[in-house]
Amino acid sequence: MKTKSVLLCLLMLSSFACQNVEYVPGEETTAERDSRMEWWRDARFGMFIHWGLYAVPAGEWGESKNHAEWIRTTAQIPLDTYDQFIDEFNPVKFDADQWVKLAKEAGMKYIVITSKHHDGFCLWDSKHTEFDVMSTPFKRDIMEELSEACEKEDIKMCWYHSIMDWHHPDYLPRRAWEKDRTEEGSDFDNYVGYMKKQLKELLSHYGDIGVLWFDGEWEKTWTGNYGTDLYHYVRGLQPDIIINNRVGVGRSGMAGLTESGEFGGDFGTPEQQIPATGLPGTDWETCMTMNKHWGYNRVDKDFKSTKDLLQKLADIASKGGNFLLNVGPTAEGLFPQESIDRLKAIGSWMDKNGESIYGTTASPFKHLEWGRCTQKAMEESTRLYFHVFDWPESQKLRIPGLGSETIRAFILADPQQYELKITKERDAIIIDLPDNCPDPDNAIVILDIVGDPVIYEAPKIAARTNTFTSELQISLNKTEDISDIRYTRDGSLPNESSQIYNGSFTITETAIISATCFVNNRPISATSSYKYEKVTPLPGRTVIGLKSGLKYNYYEGEWDKVPDYNGLTIKKQGVADNFNLATKEIEENFSIDYQGFIDIEFEGVYTFYLTSDDGSILYIGETELINHDGLHNATELTGEIPLGKGLHSIRISFFEKSGGNMLELAWSGPQFDRQVVKSGILQHLN
Repeated sequence: MKTKSVLLCLLMLSSFACQNVEYVPGEETTAERDSRMEWWRDARFGMFIHWGLYAVPAGEWGESKNHAEWIRTTAQIPLDTYDQFIDEFNPVKFDADQWVKLAKEAGMKYIVITSKHHDGFCLWDSKHTEFDVMSTPFKRDIMEELSEACEKEDIKMCWYHSIMDWHHPDYLPRRAWEKDRTEEGSDFDNYVGYMKKQLKELLSHYGDIGVLWFDGEWEKTWTGNYGTDLYHYVRGLQPDIIINNRVGVGRSGMAGLTESGEFGGDFGTPEQQIPATGLPGTDWETCMTMNKHWGYNRVDKDFKSTKDLLQKLADIASKGGNFLLNVGPTAEGLFPQESIDRLKAIGSWMDKNGESIYGTTASPFKHLEWGRCTQKAMEESTRLYFHVFDWPESQKLRIPGLGSETIRAFILADPQQYELKITKERDAIIIDLPDNCPDPDNAIVILDIVGDPVIYEAPKIAARTNTFTSELQISLNKTEDISDIRYTRDGSLPNESSQIYNGSFTITETAIISATCFVNNRPISATSSYKYEKVTPLPGRTVIGLKSGLKYNYYEGEWDKVPDYNGLTIKKQGVADNFNLATKEIEENFSIDYQGFIDIEFEGVYTFYLTSDDGSILYIGETELINHDGLHNATELTGEIPLGKGLHSIRISFFEKSGGNMLELAWSGPQFDRQVVKSGILQHLN
């Protein structure tokens, strides 16, 4: 390994000497954790960089142009062929200072780069493998240059590091299509030792690292014990480092939240999505591409607009999360021009409005129809930052349910901070806005209030289902104890004469329930409204000669969606006791089509919950109730349907391509809460 710069070594040694902290597993207090997480929570915005050998083919292989960082497996490239890219990787236009300055100018506070992605190629000078950047024509330690540039610009350097490794001989399992690479003689523990040695390099020679962002933990060889051990190992090397939840197992697919009971690292990792209500009580970060791919794909020009990205940033911050926005550099070492254009435009907005993002916490409001809100505690007040996506034509910004005493309002981008008029109407605060919107993408209106925010949320209207066949019980709930709920059943706005809610009530016809919180006969909350519709159930059938279980046809082949079974060869058929995968003969590249009847004991509306990995479709009678088709991890979709007493035909078509496989059908009905569909009510006709 070549000698690092004297400056970097001195900075590293000085940092470690000042730390003088010994990491002791399990002894971190809440205050210590908050201190460790503080910079990350304040930052809110970071840059993700996916870069490696896969930039050389730039997404193209054969006739396909839809690959990127997964190209070795999505195009099924043999290892010897893929290794040849190492001779072509020569990013002579790479400039670490320029990359870091682009991130800083965009308002980003940290950079997470792929030290090693799933292909196993390393972007630093590693003494534990020849499959690294020093074996390329470039022969420069990219991680060293970036860490030095980040130090100069006060940007946190962070590593993405893949647990999965398609190159290392001891990593298991092999790809299903790698017929020329057997698992014989491989030792996964040896691989884990190799990974730890490389992580020690990354955490010993490049100064303080802000985040270790693991990925690739979903394969069966990686266990919770491995994850917990690796977390403690990394914290032992740098006690203040922050580690994502993908170090462990149990992440709920792309939703990113670790399931209860599993070790979840320091923060959740929603991917390509923003949780509808955030992840309350959990630190989290949405990672997202600017276009369709993480790694560079030369033909992918489907970039999100600057407006979309700015509003996503505001949405994420308003829910208490961080935004990790990806760039996929070219094989020459350049950011795509489309990415540069967006980074500069975001930076221009952040120059004027960054205060509404950095150091803020989640919105006290559950919903604002015109935009989002972030907040920041002041000495004796709170500053509310209203992110206005839709500038009202009336020039009146309505803040529903705010019960706090107001101080002043102004436009953040206004250097004179001209005070805006504030009035009170019914259940809302009204701010008079100027005629001209200061920013059509996201204009920031500040409202300072006394103390902590006091918010009167609209009542929550709840029922077992959204439709019903005979009657439906409705309940109303509120978040405080001082108000009365008044409601109507015809959709009209509740007033001081409307009925007061004193407990759940029953409707027998279609109704629009509207509800508002009142104090002293004055509305203090927004109004919630929901329509519940009476429907006619699908009639049940009587079928003679049924037997227990479901008939199934089993197929083998490679699909990206549920296949059209017409013309396919049935590999096996028989009877299964339930919708499970006990009938499969291989772990990947198969499809099962289940058909039979479900016995409905009580008329009513039933909700079905279909979980699958990969795709599935649920039919009840002639109705396609849930379409969960396509390639995805184990995720759930739901559907409601009114069913009469008796037998109803039921069918699930399922396929699995690669990775884990799972299929489960649960339901809830008028007489019971959610449960897995039991075998005893599933039948078939010979």
